[in-house]
Amino acid sequence: MQTSPRIPAPQVGPLLRAWRERRRLSQMALSLDAGISQRHLSYVEGGRATPSREMVLRIAEELEVPLRDRNALLLAAGYAPAFPERGLDDPALGAARQVVEAILRAHAPFPALAVDRHWVMLAANAAVAPLLAGVANRALLTPPVNVLRLSLHPRGLLPMIANAGEWRAHILERLRRQVAAGADPVLAALLAELAALPGAADRVAGSPGLVPGGIAVPLVLDTPAGRLALISTTTVFGTPVEVTLAELAIEAFYPADEATAAALRALAT
Repeated sequence: MQTSPRIPAPQVGPLLRAWRERRRLSQMALSLDAGISQRHLSYVEGGRATPSREMVLRIAEELEVPLRDRNALLLAAGYAPAFPERGLDDPALGAARQVVEAILRAHAPFPALAVDRHWVMLAANAAVAPLLAGVANRALLTPPVNVLRLSLHPRGLLPMIANAGEWRAHILERLRRQVAAGADPVLAALLAELAALPGAADRVAGSPGLVPGGIAVPLVLDTPAGRLALISTTTVFGTPVEVTLAELAIEAFYPADEATAAALRALAT
């Protein structure tokens, strides 16, 4: 009977070295920050020494490794994961879910939504749905909905975005930074997919001027309610100790001008 070759388990040393190089830190800099000797760190990265559980967590903290990947580092070092992971619908996260829903409701009549680490929409307030009415490919709205794919797809929101070229460049650059900062193959595949989609030309001139001082890239949408100019902010939990909460973000959109504010209030009524 033929058996498949066994894939060796990842070793903690090379994983730590990859995270250090991703953060562009020298061994000396990291060892000083983590309070260990450079010699010992070199031994750990080279597989000649096994770090303690506390050392793995301390190094991961200094490298700002996401909680999911800290668990992977611990497993690679032979230790149990330190951070639980539950679905947002888990009863144990009931209080957190209520907080998220309260934030989304309180943001009305302006749109807001919650997304996971892969930009999949987990929840949204009532102000989001009217903005999606013009999406031609309704399959893009079938859960799980990836909001970046929905935004840049030629049969999604893209034809409605008046500053499509500018918005597309903004989204792709934001995603590139995420891919560079982490080690998530799903985000890397999403970036490749979105970068290959056909773009669109801007239909507005000088759209950054919609936001005083050009401090943000607006999303300018042409809707049945008129042209809406929106700016967005991202909210995350400050000190999460659970993987799902650490990866959850709330994208809240604000009107960039009074006409947009009035139109969104009218839509809500």
